[in-house]
Amino acid sequence: MLACSGKVERAVTQHHTRTTHEWQCWVSYLNPATSYELKSDTMPQDCLVSSESPSLAALRGLAFTLTDKGRYMTLEEEISARIGEVHTDSFSMSFGEIASLHKNKELIIQPEYQRLFRWTEQQKSHLIESILLKLPIPQIFVIENPDGILELIDGLQRTSTVLQFIEPDALHLEPLVLQGCTLITALNGKKFHDFPLSLRLSLKRSPIRTVIIKRQSKGFLRHEMFKRLNTGGSNPGPQEIRNCSARMVGEEGIQFYAFLVKLTQDADFAACAEYLPQPEKDKKGAEELVLRFFAAKNARDLFRGSVRDWLDNYMERVILGNRSFAYDEEERIFRDVFKLAREKLGDTAFLRYRGNAPVGSLPPAYFEAIAIALADAKEDIRDKPADALRNAVTKLVQSDEFQVATGPGANVRQKMEQRIALAIKSLSET
Repeated sequence: MLACSGKVERAVTQHHTRTTHEWQCWVSYLNPATSYELKSDTMPQDCLVSSESPSLAALRGLAFTLTDKGRYMTLEEEISARIGEVHTDSFSMSFGEIASLHKNKELIIQPEYQRLFRWTEQQKSHLIESILLKLPIPQIFVIENPDGILELIDGLQRTSTVLQFIEPDALHLEPLVLQGCTLITALNGKKFHDFPLSLRLSLKRSPIRTVIIKRQSKGFLRHEMFKRLNTGGSNPGPQEIRNCSARMVGEEGIQFYAFLVKLTQDADFAACAEYLPQPEKDKKGAEELVLRFFAAKNARDLFRGSVRDWLDNYMERVILGNRSFAYDEEERIFRDVFKLAREKLGDTAFLRYRGNAPVGSLPPAYFEAIAIALADAKEDIRDKPADALRNAVTKLVQSDEFQVATGPGANVRQKMEQRIALAIKSLSET
C-alpha cells in the first residue's frame, strides 16, 4: 500500500466502527537527516510528502484512514465513521435535583474546575433573577465516569451560582446575597431563605437542559469536547483549560496534570516563578511555565507561531501517547536545571535587567531561552563561578540581538531558536 524510503516506522491498529473496519496508520519519521518520500496509489495527492517539504516534522503523527476495502476514505465516509464515537443523552433536570445529586456526591465539581468560578456578585444575581422570571438558560454538560458518577464539565458558572444561592455550605462559600438586579429590584439584598416558600420551591423546581456524555465515549473525544466547550469564554486561562481537559482523557491525562502540579512545588523553580505577575499565577501560570520548559526542550518542531496552540498540541500529544515522555528522567532533568539556575543565577534568573538591577515580572520568552540553555549546557557551566554567569546573563538580556529575538514579532520558530542559541553561547563561553 505504502512504499517508503528512509528510516520509517509504521504501527497499524485495527478497531471496529459500526459497519466498517478502520485502520489508523501512524507514520513516525525517525531520522530527520535522511531524505524520504511516501508514495501511494490510493492516497490523495495532497498527502504525498517529499524531502523537499518545508517541514520534515510535519510528517510526525500523520494519520491515514483506510476503509476495509483498502482504499482511502472519502470525506463523507470519514465523518460517518466518527459519528457516534461520543455517546450522549439529554434531558431536563431541576436545580433541586442537581443540588441533591451534588450533596450525595453523585454529581461532582472538581476543585480544578471550581477555581474557574469567577462571576461577579451581580452576574450571579442576574442568573437567579433570570431563573425566577423563567427566562431561557443555556444547557449544561456532564460526563459519566466509569462508576456512574456525573462530573460537570460545562455550565460551571450557572450550576455553582445556583448551588451557592440554595446551599452555600455545599461549596464552602458564603451565602449569595442578591445585588444589581434590574428587572425585579426588590430582589436586591435578599438571600435564599429570605424568599417565601413558593419562590424557594419555584427556584428549586426550575429545569435546566442537561447533556450527559456517556462513559462509553472515547477519552480523547471527551477531552476535545471539554476544550471546545470551554474556550469560548473569557475567564479561564489557557493552562486552566489544559489542566481540566486533560482529565477527560483518563489516567494518562490525570498523571500528566499531576506531574505539572508536582513540579511547580519544587523549591528552586517556585522561587524563580515567584516573579510571575499575580494574574498569571491565578490562572496557573506556574504550571504553564513547567509545560513550556518541556515543550521547548522536547517539541520546538511543533511551534508554528502561537504559544497557546504549541503548548496545547504538545500536551495533547503526550497525554494521548503520540509523544514519548519519560516521567522519571524528565523530572530529574527539571529539578537539576532549576537547582542550577538558582545556585548560579539566583531567584531573579529569568528577569529583565536595567544595568545590574533586575526589573519587572518574569517574561516567558526569557524563561524559555535561559532555562533551555541551562538544560543544554549544564555540564559546561556547573563549575563556573556564579558571579561570572550572572554577569553573562545580565549582558545577554540587554543585548540588541536578544532584544530582537524576544521583542515584537518574536513568536516565530526562527527567533525562538535564535534566543535559545544566544543564551547557550553566553553561558558556555563565560
